[in-house]
Amino acid sequence: MDVSSIETPEQLQQLVGGLDPETQNAIFAAFGAYIGVILTIGLVWTIIQIIAWWKIFTKAGEKGWKSIIPIYNQVVLYRISGVTPWLFLAVIILAALSVIPVVGLIFLLAALVISIYQTHMLSKAFGKGVGYTLGLLFLNPIFILILAFSKIKYVKNESKKAE
Repeated sequence: MDVSSIETPEQLQQLVGGLDPETQNAIFAAFGAYIGVILTIGLVWTIIQIIAWWKIFTKAGEKGWKSIIPIYNQVVLYRISGVTPWLFLAVIILAALSVIPVVGLIFLLAALVISIYQTHMLSKAFGKGVGYTLGLLFLNPIFILILAFSKIKYVKNESKKAE
């Protein structure tokens, strides 16, 4: 039986059942190890991102724990960026309305524009420009790590003091 011709669970069982038990165990062990490795890499990556966001919030003068609270972390991030958190509420509402046929695409694009604006303002808050904004948009995890672990300083408060 060819693997591409499997259409029912019974056919899969027949194919796997045709293997000796040692081979079946080896296949399942390899699959389990693969899943374990993927989950471990994902967990490590998630922990690294949490640490990076914690450091970014700390650099901006906020308590690091605020970075791990869902929704609240976005409100604080908008404040760090110098953008009113009400725009975050607008993004949520626009994204929810995007399921409406025809006009939903317009709402989704509006939410995207607001999110891009917030990302650009975050770049500016750390003294960076359009290039860094593009990096945050297209290579976000990498640029978040750079922002967190480099000597980039939060300059938003300094620009307010200068005014």
